[in-house]
Amino acid sequence: MDALAGLLDGPRARGAFMIRACFDPPWAVRVQDEAPLTVMLMARGTCWITPDADGVPVRLGPGDLAITRGPDPYTAGDAPATAPQALILPGGECRYPDGTSLNGSMDLGVRTWGDRPGAATVMLIGTYLMRGEIHSRLLDALPPLLTLPAEVWDCPLTPLLAQEIVRDEPGQEVVLDRLLDLLLISALRVWFSRPEAAAPAWYRALADPVVGRALRLLQDDPAHPWTVAALAAKAGVSRAALARRFSDLVGEPPMAYLTGWRLALAADRLRDTDLTLDTIARQIGYGSAFALSTAFKRVYGVSPQEHRAGRAAAAVGLRAAPRVS
Repeated sequence: MDALAGLLDGPRARGAFMIRACFDPPWAVRVQDEAPLTVMLMARGTCWITPDADGVPVRLGPGDLAITRGPDPYTAGDAPATAPQALILPGGECRYPDGTSLNGSMDLGVRTWGDRPGAATVMLIGTYLMRGEIHSRLLDALPPLLTLPAEVWDCPLTPLLAQEIVRDEPGQEVVLDRLLDLLLISALRVWFSRPEAAAPAWYRALADPVVGRALRLLQDDPAHPWTVAALAAKAGVSRAALARRFSDLVGEPPMAYLTGWRLALAADRLRDTDLTLDTIARQIGYGSAFALSTAFKRVYGVSPQEHRAGRAAAAVGLRAAPRVS
């Protein structure tokens, strides 16, 4: 499995929060929605984003793209000093700074929100509402805020997203979800090619002719009864050489990596499917539901059943919550 494809394999955007935000200065919005990931594309004007994590404002101009990694809050505005005029809370709930609701008061049409459609600043925003466990290995390596300037970011998806985000046609939600997935993957491909990007160790290790081969074997066929010796034979090196090289490049031994990968797959399948625990166990390489349940609880602190119930409750809460569009 390709490393970037692995980011969105399984739990893809489903009913992602998509909006075109239109503002005239002075304006500022504080975002406290706890969303795992938000992609912002500047269609017109400029914006300053200030993440709480380090408090360093970053300027975006036309064509620039930003990705914020939750759940840390951040503020977006025409200038770093502008006081927030709105708060975005979990579930897309929108309030004035004093806590009173403003849901509906700034609606400007289909997925459009703000001051007026022809405002000086227009941002195309897509927010992933749920965090899948497979994502964690990559998302945890991202900074709270990463940006791509227009000079290195020339994506043909930009005009298409601008057209589609304001349409109200059958199947439109699915179209926007897939566009958001493609936009994110395209942006991360550019980001990880840049020197300032701190790619996770396992991602960098995929380029190694020996360890990369072993990683792909583990990722593509987690149900296989892998051993270090079997992986070494496939990679064409000794058992000791693979174990040492794998640990040096990935940061953990091959079997520890496999355990984490299997449990991440289990977490996603518990959330996204109705498969029985026994079926999931067989699919990912555990001999029984009991063995998977024991390993899952040891790592995640909850049983598979509790994990599934908690994800379902969270999804119901997100569907029930009001949105700004």
